[in-house]
Amino acid sequence: MAWRAAGKKGTFTCLTKALAVRSRYTSASVSKSNLEEVQRTIPVLVGQIQGCFLNAAQWKSNCTNLLTYRTPIRCFHASPETLAWKKEPEALGLKIQKKGKFKKRTKDSSPPVEAPYVPPKLKRAASSSLSDRTVEIFEGMTIVELAKRCGVPIPVVQDILKNVGEKVDSEYDPLSIDISELVAMEIGVNVRRLHSNEGAEVLPRPPVVTVMGHVDHGKTSLLDALRLTSVAAKEAGGITQHLGAFVVGMSSGASITFLDTPGHAAFSAMRQRGAAVTDIVVLVVAADDGVMPQTLEAMSHAKAADVPIVVAVNKCDKPAANPEKVKIQLATEGLALEEMGGDIQVVEVSAVTKTGLDKLEEALLLQAEMMDLKSRVDGPAQAYVVEARVDRGRGPLATAIVKAGTLVCGQHVVVGAEWGKIRAIRDMLGKSTDRARPAMPVEIEGLKGLPMAGDDIIVVHSEERARMLSAGRKKKFEKDRLGRKMDAEKLGALLSESNLEDEEGEVEEKPKRVEMTIIVKADVQGTVQAVTDALKSLDSPQVFVNIVHGGVGPISESDVDLAQACGAFIVGFSIPTPPGSINQAANKAGIKIKIHRVIYHLLEDIGNSIVEKAPGTFETQVSGEAQILSIFELKGRSKAKGDDVKIAGCRVIDGRLIRSSTMRLLRSGEVVFEGSCASLKREKQDVEAVGKGNECGLVIQNWDDFKVGDVIQCLEQVNRKPKFISSQSGAVRIEC
Repeated sequence: MAWRAAGKKGTFTCLTKALAVRSRYTSASVSKSNLEEVQRTIPVLVGQIQGCFLNAAQWKSNCTNLLTYRTPIRCFHASPETLAWKKEPEALGLKIQKKGKFKKRTKDSSPPVEAPYVPPKLKRAASSSLSDRTVEIFEGMTIVELAKRCGVPIPVVQDILKNVGEKVDSEYDPLSIDISELVAMEIGVNVRRLHSNEGAEVLPRPPVVTVMGHVDHGKTSLLDALRLTSVAAKEAGGITQHLGAFVVGMSSGASITFLDTPGHAAFSAMRQRGAAVTDIVVLVVAADDGVMPQTLEAMSHAKAADVPIVVAVNKCDKPAANPEKVKIQLATEGLALEEMGGDIQVVEVSAVTKTGLDKLEEALLLQAEMMDLKSRVDGPAQAYVVEARVDRGRGPLATAIVKAGTLVCGQHVVVGAEWGKIRAIRDMLGKSTDRARPAMPVEIEGLKGLPMAGDDIIVVHSEERARMLSAGRKKKFEKDRLGRKMDAEKLGALLSESNLEDEEGEVEEKPKRVEMTIIVKADVQGTVQAVTDALKSLDSPQVFVNIVHGGVGPISESDVDLAQACGAFIVGFSIPTPPGSINQAANKAGIKIKIHRVIYHLLEDIGNSIVEKAPGTFETQVSGEAQILSIFELKGRSKAKGDDVKIAGCRVIDGRLIRSSTMRLLRSGEVVFEGSCASLKREKQDVEAVGKGNECGLVIQNWDDFKVGDVIQCLEQVNRKPKFISSQSGAVRIEC
């Protein structure tokens, strides 16, 4: 070739070709065919270069080292997927998606794998659990503290604050207690307000004493003896049916605030409210009657409220009085009396003869001195509603006891879900006053709506804040009510499903449950609640008592319209008789109105109405028995009259036999046959019934295998109605 004799020029040309071969085939992309080409090319190039030099052996070794030298592999060329686009991917064992339409996946016909379901973990608590949660709030708490207690992120609280119109600068800004409550209600949690007396003027206050005990044990009479009045004589039926609050000036010069609670079983909620607001509980027990059910209930309310008890054994002037027996009964129920090494004082008194009243006063003042009762005097007031009613001329009125602070006329207050501006404050004697101090029972006027007994009264600084708090509480109350209703419906559906599953094999049909719809009207809010709870206790498996509405005040035309719409009747308690126009409208619409002033009469009347409306249960009972003395057989009868007939000659030994009833044949005490009576005759005359001691002839349809000595029972279907049962303590129930 020409380049062999070209000297250095040919040598450089051969080297250039050799380097080109090296750079082309020393990368990581060399395949098997390329390696074979390199193996064929390198010896040829080496031979060509050897001819250009005298020392061929040395040049051969140099060129071989040059061609066999490997530079570092470039990593971005080493990916099989990248090289597969230039070469054949199948040769590398790769599957590359071709351009074009996607292929449909083939359906897997194999059965699914059975595995237990594992629910995902929730990031935050559910709303239902939040509604049952109660957080404590106080004045000046920060956004961080509020979010931590409510269990929500800080941005959630900040967003709510912006929605209610509050300026948010920092998450450590202090919040007022009203704004904290608004945010907590918006989140869905319940709140409990904490008030501090730091920096306030704290002074001693009179004790609040609640008188509790069984019905007709002399609670109101004892209070009348203390304050020289005669309230018990004015009560309807001679029993207390309302919660009363008044201040009594004692002979020593001290004053005590008393709460008089009813003793009837229907007023349990009133007794519970009295124990919640009181400092001391006076447990009145009659010396001639002993410990009764409401006595035990009063003890449980006092223990639940962690309130000390002073026992007053009343009616010690009666001949049948036995105070020692009462003390033993109280000790048996767990009261640690002073005479037995405990700390509970026992005083023997008599409301009639007014004996022992000074000792009772001394015991109450001693207990109050040991408790060192003090309250904050300045600042916004905190009060507790013990009763609420509607006055025709003054509107909604709330009887309250101030717990701390001073309640001033003209302040904006929020009472439960209602709000208003105090227009007037009156004491229990009806005298107007401009302010109320701690432990003072007052009646406030000026609320926009009727609050519930047991609500707290809080003072706010503006009407706007009062409106916001009232709206937020109403919204949360309605939300909680709907939630409870949905939970009750779900529970009822589950119970009905379980009952259906249990009754699949049962053939006997249960009686249908009917509904009795009632509208309750009373003079005060606490009485409405007490009457409603008492009527709901009359609920039975046969009659469902549905209280569609409960209101305070006299019966109005709207109550009659509501009763007509839902098919209810109206029950009024301690309210005036409705005017003639309302009675005429109710009679025209077929609405019953029942007015009562004594709780005993009301519950008895409604209980009898429930018994009348109940469908009852049909039961089979034996109305008579007869013994077979002889058997007569009639033969040779015509085809028109039928086949031969066997007649059982019987004598009625108990009750009577009725022709229309079912007959049961007993032989040696075992039931042989049951069937209807085809014929019943006495002295050859068809009769409908045969009494005890008479003889008769009896034919049972589809049965003629009689034997002398068999007993025939007459079975009768009887509709058994439920019974209204009232106990001595006043508790009532319907027994089916």
